[in-house]
Amino acid sequence: MDSVANIILYFVVAIIIVAFSVMTVTSRKILRAATYLLFVLLGVGIFYFQLGYQFLGAVQIAVYAGGIMVLFVFSILLTRHPDEKVALLTSHRREIGITVAVVSLVLLIFAVCTMPLIDGMSLTQCVNSGADITMHKIGELFTGSSKFQYLLPFEAISILLLACIIGGVTVARKR
Repeated sequence: MDSVANIILYFVVAIIIVAFSVMTVTSRKILRAATYLLFVLLGVGIFYFQLGYQFLGAVQIAVYAGGIMVLFVFSILLTRHPDEKVALLTSHRREIGITVAVVSLVLLIFAVCTMPLIDGMSLTQCVNSGADITMHKIGELFTGSSKFQYLLPFEAISILLLACIIGGVTVARKR
């Protein structure tokens, strides 16, 4: 990821992912929100390809953007009418949601800055010591299975999401 074109592509895809993520959670039409989520998942696949993880990028697109989104759409169509608008949240619920989101963001930033990253050092320690942090190293950390690497939690969350989708389909079928 050394060339200027890769850096530009990274920021363009990052902006697209953030924009579609916001559109996903703010859309009142549920099928449209699922479509926005599809673009977010495709953007994450592009990031994997940029890091040089072609297999992981292909799996992201095939499994998540393909298979999981099909399950989402089936679940939506089984439980709601696709053109039905969801009611707006009351201001009380919106304030609670914004508060929880801000607290979660602060906790996420704290976790990213303090969790062991490279050789047991946190991100803050790596930056202060002048350690060389490359995208390749970060990609290895998130997709590795050794100590201080995060492939197992990533896969555990994907299995949890799949179980939730299967449960949703099962509940929808019993209606």
